Amino acid sequence: MAQDLHELLRSLRVWDPQITELPPFDTDTAPAEPLDLFTRWFAEAVAAGQTEPHTMSLATADEAGLPDVRTVMLHGADTDGWAFASHATSRKGRHLAGRPYAALGFYWPVLGRQVRVRGPVTAAPSEEGQADLHARSTGALAAALTGRQSEILGSADELARASEAAWDRARRDPDAPVPSWTLYRLRPEEVEFFQGDEQRRHIRLSYRRVVGGWARELLWP
Repeated sequence: MAQDLHELLRSLRVWDPQITELPPFDTDTAPAEPLDLFTRWFAEAVAAGQTEPHTMSLATADEAGLPDVRTVMLHGADTDGWAFASHATSRKGRHLAGRPYAALGFYWPVLGRQVRVRGPVTAAPSEEGQADLHARSTGALAAALTGRQSEILGSADELARASEAAWDRARRDPDAPVPSWTLYRLRPEEVEFFQGDEQRRHIRLSYRRVVGGWARELLWP
């Protein structure tokens, strides 16, 4: 089986030219603020047909400093930071309570682009978290109402019963509160933009927060 996996991996290629366009990236004309460039790149990923461009990897660390990563959804990005949400009682919520610092990673292969963000994380006021949740779909509310995220599950039947009850409540009461649901904001200290290049001369532009603004630096690929 290991050999099969090795052969499969060797058969794969990155950035198939029939699918992927590697656009030029003129860092001299990049905006002074990383949010402006992120907004532009995000819109271009959507226009290029990137599947689920709003999903991102979220890396946190536990009390021992051991890392963990998972895929979550971007809920917004503005001058207050990059926003995502979860239960405060989930594994990621517990990590952020003990170590309120995280990293985000976006990958848009249709354009050969990555964006990496890291910085301190704060929880928004409860009313903001509830408003964010209730602005989403009935399914999102039902999932939040099901709760117990990251706890040990006894059986699939147990999940099915809890989920059915949560869907019922979400349909009956679209404003049902979920006290543990929390909107988090990551205030970036570093933001890196990566543009792939056919000759492997990848372009990496890093923004680093400094007093009064941002310092921009090119990084070796």
